[in-house]
Amino acid sequence: MNYTTQMNAAKKGIITPEMKIVAAKEKMNIEELKTLIAQGKVVIPANKYHTCINVNGIGSMLKTKINVNLGTSRDWKDLDMELKKANDAVNMGVESIMDLSSYGDTQKFRRKLTKECPAIIGTVPIYDAVAYYHKPLKEITARQWIDIVEMHARDGVDFMTIHVGINKNTAQRFKENKRLTNIVSRGGSIIFAWMEMTGQENPFYEYYDEILDICQKYDVTISLGDACRPGSIEDAGDISQIEELVTLGELTKRAWQKDVQVIVEGPGHMALNQIEANIKIQQTICQGAPFYVLGPLVTDIAPGYDHITAAIGGALAAANGAAFLCYVTPAEHLRLPDLNDVKEGIIASKIAAHAADIAKGIKGAKDLDYQMSCARKNLDWEKMFELAIDPKKARTYRQQAKPEKEDT
Repeated sequence: MNYTTQMNAAKKGIITPEMKIVAAKEKMNIEELKTLIAQGKVVIPANKYHTCINVNGIGSMLKTKINVNLGTSRDWKDLDMELKKANDAVNMGVESIMDLSSYGDTQKFRRKLTKECPAIIGTVPIYDAVAYYHKPLKEITARQWIDIVEMHARDGVDFMTIHVGINKNTAQRFKENKRLTNIVSRGGSIIFAWMEMTGQENPFYEYYDEILDICQKYDVTISLGDACRPGSIEDAGDISQIEELVTLGELTKRAWQKDVQVIVEGPGHMALNQIEANIKIQQTICQGAPFYVLGPLVTDIAPGYDHITAAIGGALAAANGAAFLCYVTPAEHLRLPDLNDVKEGIIASKIAAHAADIAKGIKGAKDLDYQMSCARKNLDWEKMFELAIDPKKARTYRQQAKPEKEDT
């Protein structure tokens, strides 16, 4: 193999097997796809060691992809339950699973996913380091943070969220510009606390070139984490968020110079009227790198229904250029999600992604809608159930209250 990463191959004019798969899935000319990968506007997260992967591309001109978060923690230790969530997510057509495990034998679970799960696998090394080293946060060394990144890459992880944008400079700006909900990113708060305790620079920022070398070696896509993402609509678009975004734009260019694929993470809470502008600013600053958003949630008053607030924001974000939606479940802000919460979150995200793809004019996006309309016209109930985003629920609703006349 005479290329190091998908981006490196694209720059050299090489068409990889993964590019062929993605081009076929997206009904896209492979030369066009190759150009977009070379430009950094499309990524194909596929670690060389994740051999069972069902390859997918992520980019604003492709179908919107969905990520599901799961993993063990001190309050949720059932490994079998997390595997069931992963299997259910794959069966529902989700393209990506992010393992956020922070308790127990995290490496065992991670390796099981990369050995058996066909979805794109992502992780957050910062979470794992705290569990892996079993020592106070301030005693973890810069070298140990970097070692965890390499361990995840070696285990076959396809993309990693690295909170590299919150360096000493952006952290100082954050402290000077108080916000309502502080730092809500768990990874961001951990590295911010470590910097405050030790007085040292963020090791992911200080040794960024070394991290890029690791990503290049295994073809890991780096997901530039937004430590200063807004945790309320009050904080959306504030100085801290934009300051960090500017830093992420600079880091994107540095990654591309080493042919490392990049995803840029975006906001969690944001009012509807700010979403379009935020996406456009990100696309400008980060030169079209795929944008990965958590929702965004468009109101703060819907606990128990945040899968809906996130779907509203996600549809608008993706219609305006976001490429990757992280699902949000009804349990958000309340508790860890169970199997039904995961299903509800996935369905809401799939509706948002599909609606956005129709709005963007993605090739083939309206095909199922046309078929559904034909089935409705013909009163073909079986066909309607087959085409439904949740066939079981559609069939159950119909059967629970059948009309006297079948054609009603």
